Amino acid sequence: MSLTDDTLELLHALIRNGCVNNLTADSGHEERNARTLQEFFGDTRVNVERFEPHPGRVSVAFSIEGTDPNAEPLTLLGHTDVVPVDEDKWTVDPFGGEIKNGRIYGRGATDMLYITAAMAAAVRDVALSGTQPKGTLTFVGCADEEARGGLGAAWLAENASFAWANCLSEEGGSHLPVSDGSDALVVVVGEKGAAQRRLTVHGDAGHGSAPFGRDMAVTKIGEVARRIAAITPEVRSDDIWEGYVRAWKFDPDTEAALLRGEGYETFGQLQSYSHAMSHLTISPTVLRAGEAINVLPSVAWMELDIRPLPGQTQEEIDDLLREALGDLADEVEITHLITEPGTVSPTSGPLYDAIVDTFHEFFPDVPVVPTIAAGGSDLRFARRKGGVGYGFALHGRGETLGSVLGELHSHDESVSLEDVDLTVRAYRSLIRRFVGA
Repeated sequence: MSLTDDTLELLHALIRNGCVNNLTADSGHEERNARTLQEFFGDTRVNVERFEPHPGRVSVAFSIEGTDPNAEPLTLLGHTDVVPVDEDKWTVDPFGGEIKNGRIYGRGATDMLYITAAMAAAVRDVALSGTQPKGTLTFVGCADEEARGGLGAAWLAENASFAWANCLSEEGGSHLPVSDGSDALVVVVGEKGAAQRRLTVHGDAGHGSAPFGRDMAVTKIGEVARRIAAITPEVRSDDIWEGYVRAWKFDPDTEAALLRGEGYETFGQLQSYSHAMSHLTISPTVLRAGEAINVLPSVAWMELDIRPLPGQTQEEIDDLLREALGDLADEVEITHLITEPGTVSPTSGPLYDAIVDTFHEFFPDVPVVPTIAAGGSDLRFARRKGGVGYGFALHGRGETLGSVLGELHSHDESVSLEDVDLTVRAYRSLIRRFVGA
């Protein structure tokens, strides 16, 4: 079979394994996809390491040792877990891997099993070729990415011995809908961090039939929510944001407005993403108070999904929240939940240059635009260990950044067969270019 056929067959199997991560330790069951990957590499001579920090939560690494210990290594991080589905909203079997109209459907098809399958197929192709790379080449099928990697890449970063110096993962290689009809390709160079908060208020307990004169926690948390929703962080301008805006080739007035942080509707389908890429974002996502309808609750709280850009600190965020709360600040307890800094890799260097050269092999002379991901990926662990990490895949000309992001965690999630083909060929080319295999 061809390299693309191998990738599609593996992708179909990974989808059908249904390794659903519901954010609890006993979910995921990535041992199924780990077993499928080990069977896929079964006829090769690669070094295999299996990691199981919790029963069933298996990550597996496949390495081909390089001939030159001084050569740059390359590590491909593909996660094998997927998010849950609302089956009633799907028109196809979410774990069937059905192919129709040039697309393969299934939970995780885009996020990120097609890339994981392409990585595995490209590395297996190197192993079958008999050509040993100069730098060590490693593919890792990571568990638990959808729950921020505590039983996957976060654990591997502390316990596994493979190289983190040069890493690739999700998602890149989609196209910007440039205003003049020309093309531009996206490469993900960084991602936002996490600054999750719980805001708690207290009030008077009592019977629901006698509210007069009570300090009511529900009323207070409602006012807290209103004040938090009114926060409007300023645009965070840097070379990446300015380059992204200019890549769209808007007229000068529109461009100037966007650089000031105004007029995001101009981005169309990408307005929310573009705003998130250039701002600290604060999303109220959880609100809790009371249990019985006839009891005034004495405690209420809300939780905030806050995503800082690289360089923004947790202290800055707390100061912003307190300022917004104003005279209520002393009555609100601010608790830190998950906190992680944003991370970013340079837009230069051997791996970045290899990505650009690979893009140009398939799309000659098309500008390459660095972006920051609004969500998280396993690449942040590579950056924290001093390595570089980039989101890398490749999409057909018709697949924009907006259309690809729209598939993530969606009903009837799918990926085009063209993109599967382009991505595995791009990975094979980049491997050849970077580690000489």
